[in-house]
Amino acid sequence: MSQKSGGQKMGRIRQGHVKRAARMLLEAYPDKFSTDYEQNQHVLDELAIIESKPLKNRIAGYIVTLLKQKTKEV
Repeated sequence: MSQKSGGQKMGRIRQGHVKRAARMLLEAYPDKFSTDYEQNQHVLDELAIIESKPLKNRIAGYIVTLLKQKTKEV
């Protein structure tokens, strides 16, 4: 991975619909998700009908990222 100035690593850019879905699910069910990726996959199976496995995995991963960012801020 290339480096930005200041020593920060550049990450992958996620598609807008993945970000939007993850934020909507976190707003609606904030107590259901955690920073555990596999648990979030199972929660998504229960809460949402996502037929595409790669899409479900991307949403679960982005939810983990959002929650980790939130804990860093506090």
